[in-house]
Amino acid sequence: MFWILVVKLVCLPLWRRMAVWFLWSLLLWAGGTMEAQKAFPVAVTGAQVQGQVGGSVLLVAECHPGFQVREAVWRSLWPSEELLATSFRGSLEILYHSRFLGRTQMHSNLSLELRPLKSGDSGNFSVLLVDTGGRTWTQILHLKVYDAVPRPVVQVFIAVSGDAQSPKTCQAFLSCWVPNISDITYSWQQEGTVDFGTKLHGLFMDGQVLMVSLGPEDKGMAYSCIVSNPVSWNSTVVNPWESCNHEAGKSSYKDVLLVVVPVSLLLILVGLLSAWHWGPCSGGSPAGTGGKKKDACANGVALETENPLV
Repeated sequence: MFWILVVKLVCLPLWRRMAVWFLWSLLLWAGGTMEAQKAFPVAVTGAQVQGQVGGSVLLVAECHPGFQVREAVWRSLWPSEELLATSFRGSLEILYHSRFLGRTQMHSNLSLELRPLKSGDSGNFSVLLVDTGGRTWTQILHLKVYDAVPRPVVQVFIAVSGDAQSPKTCQAFLSCWVPNISDITYSWQQEGTVDFGTKLHGLFMDGQVLMVSLGPEDKGMAYSCIVSNPVSWNSTVVNPWESCNHEAGKSSYKDVLLVVVPVSLLLILVGLLSAWHWGPCSGGSPAGTGGKKKDACANGVALETENPLV
């Protein structure tokens, strides 16, 4: 069968043989191209990059080994599509009108640096690479910019439970928060210890509030509230026992006031009544009037004596 096919090909006219060989070569080239495309992906997505406001971030352009880059084009895709930087045969250009104008730098390895970062710089970016053979490679990166975490504010609230609570035990709630920061995590640490026990502690509101039970032996016990996001963290240390003592002092002061204030008011009232009653008969009147007031008082006493009640 094979020899019959060879004889037929030899017997074919020259132009027909050339057409057959051309089609055969075209099929081989197409198959090789498809295999090359299978081994060399056109685009890759999903790279996550994080940065901090005021800092810098490097968007790295990656490609397969042996990919000889001829051109590179960096773009911002979201929230708006803008041209950021280009490279053609080693010539770099970054002066394109965009919100990143003046804040971009393209390195020799075709990576793009953004600085200083702003809170509105989060978004998607892409780099298109073209090799000397005309093949393209696209990489998409997702940038998320976070604010630096400020020092958290910690407030101490003392729980008063009456007779149910031991007079030597203080139950405190430590509240920790930071303003206008997203994607943050709260955690607590007892100073001077590695293992934070949970027997006498409770966490509420996703770790934002810590409940502790303290006694006189915990006088020097301090707690740290640690607030963090993916790029920064900050903390504040507080000693809740100081607030426990302050609250106890306020309670004893109130007890004293409950006794002192009514007695003081009673004495003031007695003094006012005495002044009102004895005021007209006092001897401290201006000249020329004291005798008349004394006579009036005397007459009043005499009248009361002469006209006893029946």
